[in-house]
Amino acid sequence: MTADRIRLGAVAYDPKVVTIWDGFRRWLRPRDLPMDYVLYSHYEHQVEDLVAGRIDVAWNSPLAWVRTQRMAPGAEALVMRDTDLDLTSVVVVRADSEVRDVADLAGRLVAVGAVDSPQATLIPLGLMSDVAVRVRRFDVGVGLHGDHIGGERDALRALAAGEVEAACLIDANHLAFTTQGVVAAGSTRIVAQTPPYDHCNMTAAGPPSPTVRRFCDLLLAMDYADPQVRPLLDLEGLRQWVPGRISGYAQLERAVDRLGFYGPGGEVTADGYQP
Repeated sequence: MTADRIRLGAVAYDPKVVTIWDGFRRWLRPRDLPMDYVLYSHYEHQVEDLVAGRIDVAWNSPLAWVRTQRMAPGAEALVMRDTDLDLTSVVVVRADSEVRDVADLAGRLVAVGAVDSPQATLIPLGLMSDVAVRVRRFDVGVGLHGDHIGGERDALRALAAGEVEAACLIDANHLAFTTQGVVAAGSTRIVAQTPPYDHCNMTAAGPPSPTVRRFCDLLLAMDYADPQVRPLLDLEGLRQWVPGRISGYAQLERAVDRLGFYGPGGEVTADGYQP
């Protein structure tokens, strides 16, 4: 890697990822910052390459951030999307269910997303850590850390079909799936909601170089009113880049430890997790 070129890692969770980062490359070039990007099939390899210095920055899921920080304690969360801040997950039941709160789920079957989904598995199961629930996982897109929302959709469908007593998913997807007709409006009811947490961030494994800092400054300066910028931001699901913060990962850190997903040094210890 040259000092004036940045190499970014991103996970190819959808074909649009190529369109997004090709667009960023074109936007950065006339601003005298050449960028290459490397696409990964799962986050575990991306984190390992970031820590090893084979890429400069990684567009990380929250779970990938947790692992990076454990493998490289000096890691920094550089920038985030405005839409990565203060999200919540929900536990939902059918509207006619006798379940009124999490305690009522004791002994009942609860649907969650993929084993590595922060929003549809790890964080919401943290809400039920003191309740002996039975768990049915929908392992769609394992290795993508919940970027593939198919597991959440399948969990909600299982609830609608009466196969489970509750389903866990991010609040925004619960609303979206209802709007899309995955379940009928009014057919489900929220019985628990997590405290707010944060999602993805652009991660460096240590103190950022001047080139990386310039890259972040350029991202922060992107203007949604710019007709060249707006389609890229729309595809990536934001209106504005904001400075990174790490205060919103405490819930996930606790869930990772409670459920044994990673060891203290970032070792993958989750039972049955094969990205």
